[in-house]
Amino acid sequence: MHTIPLPGCSPTPLAAYLKALGILRVLSQQCPDAQAKGYWRGNAFTLVSTYDREALLNFFLTHYAPSSVVAPWNGGSGFMDGNDEPMISAILKSEADRFEHYRAVVQATYNAMNDLGLTATAQEIRSAQEKRKTAKKTKGKIPKEEYEEQVKECDKRVNSAKAVFQDAKVKLLLRCRNTFPENALEWLDAAYVLTDDGAKYPPLLGTGGNDGNFDFTYNFMLRLSEVFDLAKGVPTSDSPAFLCNALFDTPTKNLADNPIGQFSPSASGGANATTGFDAKSAVNPWDFILALEGAMLFAAAAVKRLESLSPGQLVYPFCVQPSGAGYGSATQSDENAARCEIWVPLWSAPSGLDEIKSLFSEGRAWVGKRTVKNGIDFALAVSSLGVDRGIGEFQRYGFHVRNGLAYFATPLQRLRVHRDTVSSDLLAACDGWLQRFLPKAKGDTAPGSVRRAAARLEAAIFARAVSAQDNNPDTAQELLIALGECERTLSRASEKWRADSFLKPLPPLPRGWIKATDNHTAEYRLAAALASLSVRFKKEFYPLRRHLEPVKVIAGEKAWTDWLDKSDPARNEVVWHEGSVIDVLCAMMKRRLLLAKSAGESSWPEYARLTAWPTDIAAFIDGRIDETRFAQLLWGLSLVDFSGDAMTGDEMPTPPSRIYDETPSAFYAQLKLCFASRLPDDKRVPIEPIIFNLAASGDGARASTQALRRLHGSSIPVTSIQIPLAGEAARRSASALLFPLWDTQLAAVGRAVAPDFFPQLNLR
Repeated sequence: MHTIPLPGCSPTPLAAYLKALGILRVLSQQCPDAQAKGYWRGNAFTLVSTYDREALLNFFLTHYAPSSVVAPWNGGSGFMDGNDEPMISAILKSEADRFEHYRAVVQATYNAMNDLGLTATAQEIRSAQEKRKTAKKTKGKIPKEEYEEQVKECDKRVNSAKAVFQDAKVKLLLRCRNTFPENALEWLDAAYVLTDDGAKYPPLLGTGGNDGNFDFTYNFMLRLSEVFDLAKGVPTSDSPAFLCNALFDTPTKNLADNPIGQFSPSASGGANATTGFDAKSAVNPWDFILALEGAMLFAAAAVKRLESLSPGQLVYPFCVQPSGAGYGSATQSDENAARCEIWVPLWSAPSGLDEIKSLFSEGRAWVGKRTVKNGIDFALAVSSLGVDRGIGEFQRYGFHVRNGLAYFATPLQRLRVHRDTVSSDLLAACDGWLQRFLPKAKGDTAPGSVRRAAARLEAAIFARAVSAQDNNPDTAQELLIALGECERTLSRASEKWRADSFLKPLPPLPRGWIKATDNHTAEYRLAAALASLSVRFKKEFYPLRRHLEPVKVIAGEKAWTDWLDKSDPARNEVVWHEGSVIDVLCAMMKRRLLLAKSAGESSWPEYARLTAWPTDIAAFIDGRIDETRFAQLLWGLSLVDFSGDAMTGDEMPTPPSRIYDETPSAFYAQLKLCFASRLPDDKRVPIEPIIFNLAASGDGARASTQALRRLHGSSIPVTSIQIPLAGEAARRSASALLFPLWDTQLAAVGRAVAPDFFPQLNLR
């Protein structure tokens, strides 16, 4: 067995990928003794067979028999314009053995057309076109009106005859499927599928073998004429060099200015295709020939889904609806104008043709218990091992309008199949919400802020899927922030639009998000501690999320959320606004003080699953954190369900490396002891809102005086020193009171003003 790398067959462009499939398909079908297998290694396809390099080249040059590729139903196929098109005639008259099957299919095509009475129609088209050419020669020699009348009459005859072809198109497709030789069926299955609703066309081959005015089948014949003498079947003088270039990427010359369609955008020429302003196309004929041979492995099928009432649905291997996300130039217009997306598989184990056929015919991608619908779903399926075959990677292609109105198979990105807990488990918990939200967020009536948030979410999903590291907290954190941004914009959107779109708040997320998104920053630890705050006043549950948006949350095993009615008094709990984080936290603190007073709480109620570290609080008070990032994280982490059992050490964020080396100011310590839920010796400090209100207004001196008076009145042995802090520093200290602290953390803070009150705690 020989192992031959084929650097000319790479995952991109699509023509090079299809070329690899074509080589494996042709060699396996026409030379079974070669025992051909293939796999992908890096950026090249590797062929394993009994053929060495020279034998492989010799096979394609002297023994290869091209597949019988015809499309008589298309206007540019050569059949609709009569029976004397040069390429078709050359193949029909050829005596070469390699074109034997091709000749049989061409003859079967003419028989099918004759049976349907279309031969005379084709001749009518040819006759009218010839007459039009003759009429054009008389331009300027006869009166203008007479000339225009002749041309108009010819065009009328052509259009009338072509209309007859269109009316009989489905009948012709069916006749071809029923009467063509067995060797032509692979092409027909790849070109179209007949359903109860008529003919359906797979996207890879355009609309039945043509893309606009570009007919794949006739160009296939033209490219064959460039590498073979059609009459004798021998290779042309340039054919060996072209073949080496196609397989081994060796330099070559004499490439012609020929079209290649959507398969290889870089070879199509056009603006910015070279060092000058534009360039002509430069196409290797073997590239096009082998690419079309490989495209036949993408055979479509029509299936009847049990839950669907439609007669049938076209199913194409690894083909989904387009998603305008995941690449640098992604826009919503790409998604609207794109034809589809194809995620072509790259496998790393040597596989034969039967295995590859099975992969393309049976391979399915799943998200949870449903099949994928679009590019976003496919990215999630790839990162959750939702593909039921042994595939190592996927190369994503989008069929986008990139050259005028022409579609190009644009390479987008390459994703490795790997198990990702965030995508497969954590994000899957809100899959139902995503399926409702994303389509509505892209609708014409959706607010611009919601559209932008949805685009950021899709980009974050792709970024996470591309990341090869399952434990990468940065991509997981960006995904959580994107979810929080969607929820924030949704909560501020029109209530009528939300109701008309049937959009509910995002349901509580699994607790696993906490550890998955921990990137060991002060912003993250502070946001996580604050988001875990929850308390019950008069048997009513008050998570921090209720201060961010008008939502009612029922946490626990059957967690659910819903929007608050306009008349619900609980809407007064929402204090979030797009402004200073300090103002927002102060507003939250004021609201909790009112709730505590109305509930008759004797001391400050502070319940949290996670707590803040004094070092991080000091950084917050000093303004040494990224407050924008902190706000984004707060929204994302507020969506997490912190209810249930107590959190274990494995679930909690990693503490700072130097836990107690830095503590907040003595001013903060005075205030925090007045708003602490637990103190040594079961001491209690009654709630005194005036202390917070003075500090929040910037009057730190009076706040300090009031705090000392309250602490002394509660028998807390604090150092009696008034701290005349004022302005922004006082306000930041007041807002930081909302961060919860554990006993040892409170002791580390309190020792600054009451060293004799916390002597027994070991703070190391």
